[in-house]
Amino acid sequence: MTDRALPQMMTAQSAAESLRRLTQFSQAIGEITSIPATAERVLSEFSEMAQCRQGALYLAEHERADFCRLAAQGLSSTEPAPLTISADHPLVRFVATHRQIADQSTGTSIAADAPLDRQSPPLDGMWGDIIIPLVNRGRLVAFVLFQSQPATRQLGSEPIELLTAMAQSAANVLDSQLICEDLRQSQTLMRRTDRLRSLETIAGGFAHEVRNPLTSIKTFIQLAPERKDDAEFMLDFSRVVLDDVYRIERLIQEILDYARHMEPKLTEEDVNEIVSSCLYFIDVQARSQEIKIEKELASELPRVMLDRQQIKQVLLNLFLNAMDAIGKQSGTLRVRTSKMMKPEGDIWVQIEVQDTGCGIPAANLERVFDPFFTTKHDGGENEGTGLGLAIAHQIVQEHRGNIHVQSAVGVGTTFRINLPSHAY
Repeated sequence: MTDRALPQMMTAQSAAESLRRLTQFSQAIGEITSIPATAERVLSEFSEMAQCRQGALYLAEHERADFCRLAAQGLSSTEPAPLTISADHPLVRFVATHRQIADQSTGTSIAADAPLDRQSPPLDGMWGDIIIPLVNRGRLVAFVLFQSQPATRQLGSEPIELLTAMAQSAANVLDSQLICEDLRQSQTLMRRTDRLRSLETIAGGFAHEVRNPLTSIKTFIQLAPERKDDAEFMLDFSRVVLDDVYRIERLIQEILDYARHMEPKLTEEDVNEIVSSCLYFIDVQARSQEIKIEKELASELPRVMLDRQQIKQVLLNLFLNAMDAIGKQSGTLRVRTSKMMKPEGDIWVQIEVQDTGCGIPAANLERVFDPFFTTKHDGGENEGTGLGLAIAHQIVQEHRGNIHVQSAVGVGTTFRINLPSHAY
């Protein structure tokens, strides 16, 4: 081997090692879903590369024109590294303008070992000297500040190139995570806005639903003094009034359930087991109505991140509605579970609830999930409040899923619940 071949081999080995390290770093931060955890990992890797023990990572906050210190290492409680830096601060303007790994105290590009053209003087008194900008799509997403030793600033070109590539990879990941976080916050705000818009419907529906029970209670109170000796009247009317009181109590509870922000408490659950437990709960009532229960539960169904009690509430509501739709006529309640593969490759689980009941008229299908819409007006104990399906719809949405209905009068109704196997 010639003397000239040895440096070339060492350069090739160094390039291969740099590529391996960059690939491992990109894969590692790409698997992290938490922004703070990503920031900690990025700072740790950069610290090792730059051979700096004191550093901080600042991340852009979209709602405020600030960069927030999201991760730090090697700092004591008395270190002058600020918690936030305004976007108008000379340091931020400097980083956003030059977008190079630089020594801000002297205005020198470490990569090019040359002065940077800047309009502001050196930022004397600002904590930190080495700056690593994280830029994506032309926007400064974050930057890292290190307090270095003078010798550290003499990094070779290969470590600087690797650090620059790692900074770009980190910027891509953090920017994507910020976009996802903004989307989640927007979705939460939209759901809360929808609930606020429902207040008018809730108020009107509550007034309508309570008016009749209050009328019977008021009538009983007015007539009771003069007919207190009429045992038959007192017995019959007191039963009516008690039923109306129970109805008002149930209505109030369902309104509270609907109005409350129901953030699911997610745990990994077996959907088939939840379905079976709900069917067991209604088995006695189904047999008394001569309703046949058929279940087709898919084998090897993936476990799902969900709130067990909330999903049980949804299923029990659908099962009881199905039995009400079948009524006193014998019929069948079919429940199926299956695995779905979305076009983008995500795995979902579907729960299908089908009955052979009276069906829902086409004109009412679009309203079945509206608050206070009900077709149960029998005046008895099972008279609907019109909130059961609205609550079910809300719960499924809070699980990032969806629920759909198909129906034909005289044939029956099918509800399909689709849930992602993992939380977003």
